[in-house]
Amino acid sequence: MAETKEVQKYLAYWFQAGKHVMLNGGQEAYRPSCVIQGDRYSDEFQRCWTYLLSENSGDCFLEGTDQTVHELLSPRWDITPCARCEMPIPIVALGVSSLGCPCNDLPTWPNNEIPQPRSPINSRDRLSQIHGRLNRSDETNQEDSYNSDAIAK
Repeated sequence: MAETKEVQKYLAYWFQAGKHVMLNGGQEAYRPSCVIQGDRYSDEFQRCWTYLLSENSGDCFLEGTDQTVHELLSPRWDITPCARCEMPIPIVALGVSSLGCPCNDLPTWPNNEIPQPRSPINSRDRLSQIHGRLNRSDETNQEDSYNSDAIAK
């Protein structure tokens, strides 16, 4: 079963790649102009997400796909990386599917020359993780240096 955060990430990544969400059974297309704002999803994306989860949203789905947002949140679906472009895609967890990736109608995708879609990143946490790895690496190098000095004597 796809978790709510996975479906949210799926939509956020595809919005960043230029896809729209189709509203009212495909009658309207919408894409937030800003998806990521600093270390979180933008207010505009959050409003869109809240609307998609509401009872009033009806049948909403990502452009180029057939599964509604509500269907993706059911136990029948999982979200996994596409074998071609590594973007998140829905796959049937129960039963058989012949679905392709939403990237199949993007002629220039995957494009490794532009920044790839991403999730929000907390810079402070990320820098702390890097700092921790560097400290562990430095401690290992000091131990190796100490052991080399002891062997040389």
